[in-house]
Amino acid sequence: MIKGLYETHINVTNLEKSITFYKEVLGLHFCHKEEKRRIAFFWIGKPKEFMLGLWEKQAEEMEKRHFAFRCDEEDILIRSVKYLKERSLEPYNFLNDETEKPMVFAWMPALAIYFNDPDGNVLEFIAVLEGEANPELGVISYEEWKKASNT
Repeated sequence: MIKGLYETHINVTNLEKSITFYKEVLGLHFCHKEEKRRIAFFWIGKPKEFMLGLWEKQAEEMEKRHFAFRCDEEDILIRSVKYLKERSLEPYNFLNDETEKPMVFAWMPALAIYFNDPDGNVLEFIAVLEGEANPELGVISYEEWKKASNT
């Protein structure tokens, strides 16, 4: 019955600032704003495919959240760090080891790089990789993954 995830919602402290971030910085398609409820909606990917809702809350009501944007492997390897830096965003990996190198979650396997929105919500670019999962490898570099998976 369940076919996938359609929408997710996060809290933000300044709706206008967050609309600018998700529309102008990340390039999501703005689709609707309700001034009275202080909420805005964006399409992710094609319209009606996946939706993100932003709810304005007071700072003391904030709970930071995490979600990931699905990307292609090549986009993460070649373009993601430059893309984020061009938008004045700080890329970091899951290990938070002060490098900007995307890391592989060998249990999936998937390649990922992280960054934050203006409210500190943790955002991620992720690409599911070809090949078999290898959970005992943990979280490793892409180079280590390629060597271990022989692909």
